[in-house]
Amino acid sequence: MAQPGRLGASSPAQNGAVSAAGPPYSNGPVQNPLMHSQVSVSQEYSSPFPGSYPHQIPAKTPLNPTSGPYNYGGSQTVSSLNSYQGPGQTLNRLPLEPNPVTPLQSTIPAPRMPPPPSSQTPATVPASSNSFLHGPEPSPSSNWQYGHPPMGSKTNNFVPISTQPSLSGNTNLSRNNQNVSFGAPSFQNNYMKTGSIPPPTNQPLPTIYQPTRAPLGPPPSGGPPPVRSLDPQRKTPNSVPPQPQLNSTVNQKGDTSTASNGSMVENSYDTIEGGGFMAAPQLTNQNPKVSRNVGYSYPSLPPGYQNTSPPTMSGRPSTALQYTSGLQPFSQSPLGANHLTTSMGGLSLHSEGLRVINLLQERNMLPTTPLKAPVPNLHEDIQKLNCNPELFRCTLTNIPQTQALLNKAKLPLGLLLHPFKDLLQLPVVTSSTIVRCRSCRTYINPFVSFLDQRRWKCNLCYRVNDVPEEFMYNPLTKVYGDPLRRPEVQNATIEFMAPSEYMLRPPQPPVYLFVFDVSHNAVETGYLNSVCQSLLDNLDSLPGNTRTKIGFITFDSTIHFYSLQEGLSQPQMLIVSDIEDVFIPMPENLLVNLNENKELIQDLLKTLPQMFTKSLETQSALGPALQSAFKLMSPTGGRISVFQTQLPSVGVGALKSREEPNQRSSAKEIHLTPSTDFYKKLALDCSGQQVAVDLFLLSGQYSDLASLGCISRYSAGSVYYYPSYHHQHNPVQVEKLQKELKRYLTRKIGFEAVMRIRCTKGLSIHTFHGNFFVRSTDLLSLPNVNPDAGYAVQMSVEENLTDIQVVSFQSALLYTSSKGERRIRVHTMCLPVVSTLNEVYLGADVQAISGLLANMAVDRSITASLSDARDALVNAVIDSLSAYRNSVLNSQQPGLLVPFPLRLFPLFVLALLKQKSFQTGTTARLDERIFAMCQVKNQPLVYLMLMTHPNLYRVDNLSDEGALNINDKTIPQPPILQLSVEKLSRDGAFLMDAGTVMMLWVGKNCGQNFLSQVLGVPNYASLPLNMTHLPDLDTAESARIGCFMSWLREHRPFFPILYIIRDESPMKATFLQYMVEDRTESALSYYEFLLHVQQQVNK
Repeated sequence: MAQPGRLGASSPAQNGAVSAAGPPYSNGPVQNPLMHSQVSVSQEYSSPFPGSYPHQIPAKTPLNPTSGPYNYGGSQTVSSLNSYQGPGQTLNRLPLEPNPVTPLQSTIPAPRMPPPPSSQTPATVPASSNSFLHGPEPSPSSNWQYGHPPMGSKTNNFVPISTQPSLSGNTNLSRNNQNVSFGAPSFQNNYMKTGSIPPPTNQPLPTIYQPTRAPLGPPPSGGPPPVRSLDPQRKTPNSVPPQPQLNSTVNQKGDTSTASNGSMVENSYDTIEGGGFMAAPQLTNQNPKVSRNVGYSYPSLPPGYQNTSPPTMSGRPSTALQYTSGLQPFSQSPLGANHLTTSMGGLSLHSEGLRVINLLQERNMLPTTPLKAPVPNLHEDIQKLNCNPELFRCTLTNIPQTQALLNKAKLPLGLLLHPFKDLLQLPVVTSSTIVRCRSCRTYINPFVSFLDQRRWKCNLCYRVNDVPEEFMYNPLTKVYGDPLRRPEVQNATIEFMAPSEYMLRPPQPPVYLFVFDVSHNAVETGYLNSVCQSLLDNLDSLPGNTRTKIGFITFDSTIHFYSLQEGLSQPQMLIVSDIEDVFIPMPENLLVNLNENKELIQDLLKTLPQMFTKSLETQSALGPALQSAFKLMSPTGGRISVFQTQLPSVGVGALKSREEPNQRSSAKEIHLTPSTDFYKKLALDCSGQQVAVDLFLLSGQYSDLASLGCISRYSAGSVYYYPSYHHQHNPVQVEKLQKELKRYLTRKIGFEAVMRIRCTKGLSIHTFHGNFFVRSTDLLSLPNVNPDAGYAVQMSVEENLTDIQVVSFQSALLYTSSKGERRIRVHTMCLPVVSTLNEVYLGADVQAISGLLANMAVDRSITASLSDARDALVNAVIDSLSAYRNSVLNSQQPGLLVPFPLRLFPLFVLALLKQKSFQTGTTARLDERIFAMCQVKNQPLVYLMLMTHPNLYRVDNLSDEGALNINDKTIPQPPILQLSVEKLSRDGAFLMDAGTVMMLWVGKNCGQNFLSQVLGVPNYASLPLNMTHLPDLDTAESARIGCFMSWLREHRPFFPILYIIRDESPMKATFLQYMVEDRTESALSYYEFLLHVQQQVNK
């Protein structure tokens, strides 16, 4: 068990691991759950999982028939939920031997967070439920390893989680069984900058790659990689496991299914995407009867290529990721012991990076410009090909050689991804040949090694592969030539048009179903007017083609369907009052072609807002409405958009209020876990049928978002929250809904997607964060993927990386576009490996570290307690700075000494402690806290950091100095200020950009010029108390600040409301809450926090 106050590597339930004990936001933490298939599950939920990996099927927590709802706090044994099954489906699995695991024990030290001023110290969380750490209690000097726990002699088994959640942290168990070493040749290349670490001893590269065992792919995303045993009962890589049959006419991902006509349909995304760890080296030999090959069936004709620039989304920044058009020349020397140059010896680092900062003397370390991601210490020819950090980012840009070195650093190792981000330029390759490693199925990328023009070596598993003949074709010169000129080898981000081998079924049409709450409470808010008008305005902009379908359901205490059959003069309402056993009336006319039935659809949208104005029905049957929507959508898949305004009160999924206002400010005893498993189970049904559910919650009252949010979290949907929405009393929320709906309805979308993250042999991914379902150990199921979603993963060093200079990470997202094209978007990142603790610290990415810790802290809040998560965040700073002081610094100087890359670490953690997800001492609504946690788990890093540590600008004296020029507009770039009232002055105006909200604070003595030329008022007293818009004045000052604020808003997918604040404004207290460096009644100031950290570090 663990200490409270340590954010560990994992927690008991993973999003998608269908764990009954799954925390609502933990979307991540099952440790490499490899499942034992013959476990009966009482509810008989069966999900079709990939049949090509019978030894790697995700573990699930059994549903306890005697325990009622899921215990989301996590105290049940992890077992299989292979039995996750939709209606009428059965699934059989090959048996696997479970592996006994040594019981875990620990003791709990006292948390190290001091009591906040004017508040009581939160009680220590009991040991029975708050464990992040596996193994016996470590010594104080070796606290908090971020790696996953060791697993016993056979690594290819799941870890049973007993009555405590197994959240990782300190892992000091010695491993009795080391993994078999690989016989692959050492990876050699001149990747490091000039003057780098001494070259390792390398073996000459053999002509034929002959490892001591079958080459393996990247380790799976949970737990240690499996060791090949000589047990005759184990499957060999080239053997074909018997395919279990799924008795269903509905094609689901995961196994061979029997169609209604009796024909066999291949149904495994794991096979199509190529599998992860322990993939068969030669897929073509697995079944000689198969007439096609997967991924490397090379045609005889030169393929065609595109280098297209998709049209930019409206409102997207023109300064987004720029890819060099055309191919970048890059010459890669052949590898081998005789080809190493003298460019490797000693790590060349910027002098600034070597600085040691005393934070007590140099508190103002916040840069005046946006903080950029650190640049990996790679050779410039390699670095210019590396993936953009906006898409793919690692917490450590210098990867430690061993897990012991990582443990010593006390820093988390993980990746943060924004894989489907809108890009202004994206190389797109159209080819029937997609070149991939025949062992681990990695896509060819800029960081592979070409031994000669006919052979390339995988940069993840080091397998040597043949270069197909047509890969020699140069799409620019239209002649055969050097494979190094191919776009796949020139771009770290690339998109493939997938051939038919990557399809399990014909691409689905875009299907959109809208589900509206029309109870009396919903009608009172007036939201239907805004939503229906937005739909009318954007019907023609919905992503899709001539096959696009659309449908509508409304509900109060009954369910209302709308027949839009061609030939009707007006839409026909069909009411189903039996909510206990919902059925679909006339299913063929409820989802209709958008283009063919546009007039009927427009008529319905125009009349819907008035149809229920006189309704007195106060009940809400959300659960039955969602069941109906699922039944309607399951044959095709698609997107359900549900709008809800109150607590569901009748039918399945009915909820009761759990909010206690007098406990809002407490860090304990608040209801962060779901009160029912209904929404999670339904989300898993939806995921199995390629349906995602997006939830729009518009409510002034408690609506139990902790429970409702599960419908989106586990189906890869999104949650939108508009507290106190009312069309008259809260007009700014109306504007926000309209703006965000336009983005939501018109943004790009991918259907029936799966994503796999691979990494170099020796590294292991063990925990995922985000909205998805984990289909197999490392395959994420994303029924919908959108460009505004971010993901995070935690990693460990599974095998020593002593023989290699660099490691690589690759994410592959296979999806169906709204135009019906099957596409694969691939991002690849390369990072150097280092051997000293100082180098690990010098490569730290403080923003990525803070973002990953925030995800881990949300999990910790759910599985343990809010106070425990807060203690763990503080200890993250204390442990890492203690390790730096004790292990790197030679002299014990006074003060709080930190390496330059971590100079903002204490500030960002303090900001997290004051962020709505984790703050105490406030009266924030419970739903608002839950929504903030949802955002932590689902927002890309750049937006998460902005919500945590806002940017403060002085805007009453904007100038063109250092301004950007974008589309002939001049965008001022004022310096970013520290978040302290010390930086405010009464004669100025200051803009706070907190991501989802903006606040313009106007000082009492602000200049008359700003008041009249920007705010349009004659004096300060004339400034309205509730002003939310800047007037559009014909002045240079107004144009300048208008351009600046528009530029800020265009950089994000959500619409930030602007509040203009004067001294008497009700929003002034909120503005001051964002001043994270100042002391509040319940939180320390930045300087006090630094003193506390120093006291703990110097103990």
